[in-house]
Amino acid sequence: MKTIWFHMQGYRDLPDDFRDRYESIWVTPPTDELCDPETVGKYLNWNLDELELADDLGFDGLGLNEHHQNAYGFPVSPNLIAANLARRKSDAAIVMLGNTLPLYNPPLRVAEEMALLDCLSGGRLVAGWPVGSAMDTAGCYGITPTEVRPRYYEAHDLIKQAWTKPGPFPFNGKFTKLRYVNLWPKPIQKPHPPIWCAGGGSVETWKFAAENDYTYSYLSFLGHKAAQNMMNRYWDTVAASGRDDNPYRAGFAQLVVVSETDAQAEKEYLPHIRNFFDKSLYIAGHHAVGLRCALCSIPDDDDVGTVNLVERDKAGRIQVEGTGDEGAVRGHAQPVIAGTATGIERGIETLTGTPASVEEPVTHAGATGE
Repeated sequence: MKTIWFHMQGYRDLPDDFRDRYESIWVTPPTDELCDPETVGKYLNWNLDELELADDLGFDGLGLNEHHQNAYGFPVSPNLIAANLARRKSDAAIVMLGNTLPLYNPPLRVAEEMALLDCLSGGRLVAGWPVGSAMDTAGCYGITPTEVRPRYYEAHDLIKQAWTKPGPFPFNGKFTKLRYVNLWPKPIQKPHPPIWCAGGGSVETWKFAAENDYTYSYLSFLGHKAAQNMMNRYWDTVAASGRDDNPYRAGFAQLVVVSETDAQAEKEYLPHIRNFFDKSLYIAGHHAVGLRCALCSIPDDDDVGTVNLVERDKAGRIQVEGTGDEGAVRGHAQPVIAGTATGIERGIETLTGTPASVEEPVTHAGATGE
């Protein structure tokens, strides 16, 4: 198992009554009311400090992503952040999860910048290419939804050709037409950096990753037990494509928080976890078409309960409903901290406690997926 320290880079100071006053965390939250540029500067420096600390602590990779017009995570250009990390003397991979290909015109820009990052880092880049959320592609950049995947596939082909074919050569796509493709520089890694597909459970993305022999990374907000249901189907797709079951074909997100004691960890982190689930996943329904796949899939085990992140209130906003040992929750997210005392048994799974208390469940999850 490899560990990647993934930074969402969200806005941390939204008002307590955010959900009552605004329709969505994404696309339409009024920046002049909510976002202070000087505070953002402070956050960005904190974010870099935290990523550099993760590098010093020995994580195998440093993870970055791209989103737009939101407080959920605003690294509008992860390549700029990555450039700071790439200069460090390190063995940690720069894991871009990644550049949202349909947003780039021409996508050759992604090929150039990622090649530059691979050179700057000494060949440590992981090139992650998400298709992109509906909020980013349609809501923020105005891309016709039916064009998103065709644009993604064409951009993918252009970038790989730019990295692997002798130039100059012409590229004549439906959305991008270039007389000369002649990349300066090309990546250090040959034939190209590792390519990952980041996603939220789309069958099309599973098939694309398996057919092209790429790694698929699942954005599993609710933890590894919730991810297991989705990932089983991904592995079925891998098998159907004739690929082997190399564990490095897949990754998933797991929230792990540690402190001096289990009780102290819960006290320190629970407000922040609640803030994330209560505000950062509060998305207007008309911006979030297709988000049911993107957020989670919970197994139906009686001891786990269920969580549905895509119920909507009368205004069309995303709501959270959960059932389990903590009772029913409606209208807001109620994260459940699960450490060694209670086991990994809740709908929203956060591995919480001392380093010793989370070591075994993290190791077990990585080894077995359970």
